[in-house]
Amino acid sequence: MKRNCIVFSSMMFALAARLLVSAPPALGTAADGREYSVFSPDKKIEFILTVGPDLGYSVNYEGRPLLSASSISMTVESGGTRIFGREARVKSAKRRFVDEVLRPVVRQKAASLPDRFNELTLQFAGDYGLSVRVYNDGAAYRFETSFRDGVTVLSERAEFVFPGDPKVWFPEEAGFQTHSERKYLYLSLSDITERRFASCPVVVETEAGPKVAVTESDLEDYAGMYLAGEDGSPGKLTGRFPGYPLKEEAKNDRNVPVTERASYLVKTSGRRTYPWRCLLIASEDGILIESPFVYRLAKPSSGDFSWVKPGKVAWDWWNALNLAGVDFRAGVNTATYKHFIDFAAENKIEYVILDEGWYKLGDLLSVVPEVNVEDIVAYGKTKGVGIILWAVWKTLDDQLENAMDRFSAWGIAGLKVDFMQRDDAWMVNYYYKIAAEAAKRRFLLDFHGAYKPTGLYRTFPNVLTSEGVMGLEHYKWSRDITPEHDVILPFTRMAAGPMDYTPGAMINGGLRNFQVIYNQPMSQGTRCRQLAMYVIYESPLQMLADSPSNYRREPECLEFLSAVPPVWDETRVLEARIGDDLLVARRSGSDWYIGAMTDEKARDLVLDLSFLDEGSFEMTLYRDGPNADRNGNDFQRVTKTVANADKVTLALAPGGGAAAILRPRGR
Repeated sequence: MKRNCIVFSSMMFALAARLLVSAPPALGTAADGREYSVFSPDKKIEFILTVGPDLGYSVNYEGRPLLSASSISMTVESGGTRIFGREARVKSAKRRFVDEVLRPVVRQKAASLPDRFNELTLQFAGDYGLSVRVYNDGAAYRFETSFRDGVTVLSERAEFVFPGDPKVWFPEEAGFQTHSERKYLYLSLSDITERRFASCPVVVETEAGPKVAVTESDLEDYAGMYLAGEDGSPGKLTGRFPGYPLKEEAKNDRNVPVTERASYLVKTSGRRTYPWRCLLIASEDGILIESPFVYRLAKPSSGDFSWVKPGKVAWDWWNALNLAGVDFRAGVNTATYKHFIDFAAENKIEYVILDEGWYKLGDLLSVVPEVNVEDIVAYGKTKGVGIILWAVWKTLDDQLENAMDRFSAWGIAGLKVDFMQRDDAWMVNYYYKIAAEAAKRRFLLDFHGAYKPTGLYRTFPNVLTSEGVMGLEHYKWSRDITPEHDVILPFTRMAAGPMDYTPGAMINGGLRNFQVIYNQPMSQGTRCRQLAMYVIYESPLQMLADSPSNYRREPECLEFLSAVPPVWDETRVLEARIGDDLLVARRSGSDWYIGAMTDEKARDLVLDLSFLDEGSFEMTLYRDGPNADRNGNDFQRVTKTVANADKVTLALAPGGGAAAILRPRGR
């Protein structure tokens, strides 16, 4: 078997048939195929591409099999049906090494991101190609075509075959109509049959040691990828994709399920690249948090986005607009929102959201009589607070030009677009359309009822965050948001990009006293756990979910929430075990912020401060109180002087946490 090595010396269940586009049969690996190896710059990861009668790949990590032979192909129609990868003939091979630094418009993880990889691009007879990139923290591949005419993508085969029967964190879905708000089931891969599938990312605990997050990047004009098992192949995950929607049936203003799908994924341009199939490879669990893998592979932005301003948001819906000590009836009305604006202005909170209720459902141009949006926006401007409006996606689409023009005239800061609930190619393109229309008007965006991030936040930096996560709102109606769930999310869903979990509960039921109360919600776990989320959970548009009245009753906590930034210059994961605990340090300017969380078990974590510069720092530490296991509201705020030679023990209660600010003394 021939092998062309590319080594760069020193660097890097079931759905109805009409609702599902089936993949072509699995492809084998020819004994006489040619192999092309691409190594990571540090040479620990080897991606081996096999070209013969069929196209496939495997991945090694430090010489051990990470992924076994996995088949890839695309079936398209363009002047006849073709299967990319079947009887492939290489016309040319191009190699390059890239060593650059990316400087994001929005500093989600860091002000600068190394972009260092080896790349192979093969061009095949038949006007298609395949590119492979290998970084020190992962590998990715994608197809490309160069047809003069359009192309219909009928199906795609994307296999991810793992040796043995590894464990997997699996956000199982019931169908393609989904908010992507799932619990992560910890399963053996052999438990996942063809009838079971999950949204991405899926994280696999490989026998070779590293964990692998499987997801995608640069998803545009294409169907989103899900991962299913395959009967008879216990270590295999296979891509599954929703067909293009042909018919919908509107149940109400927001629930618009697809009732008929095409037997193809998309009709698209023949000259294009397709989404990256991503393998984020983490030798340590913390890499799943530190790595900007999806961001690096996404299409860069074009145009001026210097106006984009990340920030924190005072949110009305979760706390049911519960205010106390005011001289007016709180609710969806102008007086209440002005009160929220005053609270935001007093506490360095950049935005206020007007969530559901400000307009008559089904008509964005018909504002309820209790609300004067123009007056609210103008009042916010006098206080330096921007207004973000909530809108159902379908109503916004139906009234797009008129609604956007009115929003511009009002002078709003952004939109929260909700209830899309799918990621077929039509809906994926909707995201791009709304992002572009919002950017024209300098609106920020928060997508709710959304699929996982796939890099749109790089292409359109005004897309600051998205949901697609089972977050704090579920406390209003369920007990599903457990402490374990909270410490799975940073390694799974957050690996794909910013997540609008919406933290900030100031009524904390701990593990024993938590109750589901829709209009006066509380959280499981401790107060300090909620504070820690502002450091651990990434969202450049970060919500404060509780009411101004509850925050004002907690001035010490409000002091922390006023100070903590929504974006970061540097991120360091100091300790991390998926589903158990984590300890994260993030820097903004010369200040460091610490967040620590545990699952249902009490733990002591040691905060080693050796990452600090020389000199002394004032640490303001928020830690679980001695009775936090019984009363989740119990916390202590202590201040001490520390230096980089110090270690601080953080005693976390069950479902607990800790948060801290470290500022250079004398500043």
